[in-house]
Amino acid sequence: QVRLVESGGGLVQAGGSLSLSCTAFGSIFSFNAMAWYRQPPEKQRDMVAAITSGGSTIYADSVKGRFTISRDNAKNIVYLQMNSLKPEDTAVYYCNADGRVMTASGSPVPFVSWGQGTQVTVSS
Repeated sequence: QVRLVESGGGLVQAGGSLSLSCTAFGSIFSFNAMAWYRQPPEKQRDMVAAITSGGSTIYADSVKGRFTISRDNAKNIVYLQMNSLKPEDTAVYYCNADGRVMTASGSPVPFVSWGQGTQVTVSS
C-alpha cells in the first residue's frame, strides 16, 4: 500500500544536530498525520513528534525546543530537525503515517504505515 523510506540517521556528538527525512510512496489519497517515533535499546517505542495535514504539531516533552517536525505535502515528505542532541536521544527512529490510499477499484481505504527505522547515536 504505502511505503515509507527514512534517511538521515547517523552518529553525532552531544550538542550536535541531525536531520531525518521520510518519503511516502504509493497511491496516497490523503494523509491524516505523519509522525516520528523512537525506540531506545530494550525500551518501548514512543512518539517524538507528529504533524497533521493542516500543519498542527505536537512534541514529546523531552524534545520540545530542540526538535522540529515539518512536512512537504506536495512531495509526501516529513522531516525531523534535531538540535542540541543528547546521549539519551540515542534510538532507532521510525517514521509513521496514516491516511487513505487509493485502491485498484478506485475507492480510498485507510492505511497506517511504518518505515524501516534509522539509527541515531549521540555520543557524550
